[in-house]
Amino acid sequence: MAPVEKAKKVAKSAKKGKKHPLNSYLKGGVLRYSKAQMYKRRALYRLKDKKSPVVQKEKVPIKKVKKIGGPKNGGERTVYLRKPKANYPTKTFVKKRPSKANFSEHKRTTRRNLKPGTVLILLAGRHQGKRVVLLKTLSSGLLLVTGPFALNSCPLRRVSQRYVIGTSSRVDLGAFQVPEHLNDAYFRRLKAKKEKKSGEADIFAAKKERFVPNEQRKKDQKEVDSALLKAIKAHPEGKFFKKYLQNMFALHSSQYPHRLRF
Repeated sequence: MAPVEKAKKVAKSAKKGKKHPLNSYLKGGVLRYSKAQMYKRRALYRLKDKKSPVVQKEKVPIKKVKKIGGPKNGGERTVYLRKPKANYPTKTFVKKRPSKANFSEHKRTTRRNLKPGTVLILLAGRHQGKRVVLLKTLSSGLLLVTGPFALNSCPLRRVSQRYVIGTSSRVDLGAFQVPEHLNDAYFRRLKAKKEKKSGEADIFAAKKERFVPNEQRKKDQKEVDSALLKAIKAHPEGKFFKKYLQNMFALHSSQYPHRLRF
């Protein structure tokens, strides 16, 4: 028979195992090894007579001799290199925080199902129970929604995502883009300055200010409504979709929200 060459044994590299802790806790918070046993295990007796070299640091001078002119001034004077403060504040003031700590600059996140064109159910506010269409998410994290106004009298308004239910129904907005000027500043109301009361007669004459939409807001509402109504009409179930948006959402007896699929 032909001689068979013996296969060379490949030396296995030592596996890097997990380091064992030198000491561990038993039940009740008691350590396995005592202080004397740990002294032996760590071989601290080797360092008993060993002396580490003392590194001497150079002394940094804090004073210097300064020459002074004039016959009656002594010729020289010892002064500090770093002068102490002349005045110390009696109260510690809070430092100004950086601008990125502002609440308005925080990152906003919205739920995955809240996308432009989704039909939402409002859970609170003046238009509670109405079905509205989501247009976009604003920089403040609020949702810009509308009825449209022609169907259920819900105008352009901002709503928090906490007070809406996102449904599976959607309107394909297509190429329609919400105007850029419809932002948080657009919905901000300016408070009129209150006049000083001069007499008792003014107490009964004071009236609450009522919000009235301006011409710009009416124009924007008509533009958005016309684009939305076209998108609803193009929906495969457009006739029934209009009625769906017009009807209010309500729960009847033996209906539970956690069992419903919206």
